[in-house]
Amino acid sequence: MVYHISMQEFTHLDKKGRAKMVDVTKKPETVREAVARGSVYMKPATLRLIQVGEVPKGDVLCVSRVAGITAAKRTSELIPMCHPLNITAVDIDFELDNKENKIDIRARVRISGRTGVEMEALTAVSAAALTIYDMCKAADKEMVISGIMLVEKRGGRSGLFRRR
Repeated sequence: MVYHISMQEFTHLDKKGRAKMVDVTKKPETVREAVARGSVYMKPATLRLIQVGEVPKGDVLCVSRVAGITAAKRTSELIPMCHPLNITAVDIDFELDNKENKIDIRARVRISGRTGVEMEALTAVSAAALTIYDMCKAADKEMVISGIMLVEKRGGRSGLFRRR
């Protein structure tokens, strides 16, 4: 499959192809929300350690949740073209799957603002997953972080997006 994309479709590039931050000054403030997800696959024994609270570094899911929230709030410090945002809510949820030996992570980020929060939701999932890895790496260096993606966004000019 070949995609043809013009330079005009990349909002973070000027007419000469140079990087720029999008000017959102004249955009109206609207309620915006984004949901992202991802997974951390691990050995069954590692998942059991997390479930029974025996990971030496502490409560993995609690620390991972805080890391995801913090990362969402600091996304503009990590991703150069992201605007600093006054995020109004971040929710991080985990689902432990004993059949596939994984933890699914879901982040929902909300704001009333001029730009979307997709990058903040994706960053929240990424940081939560990396924190799980960091806290459990002594027991399982073969963990795999996978499938980080935007699953839904609403608000703004482009409206609703839902991954099928």
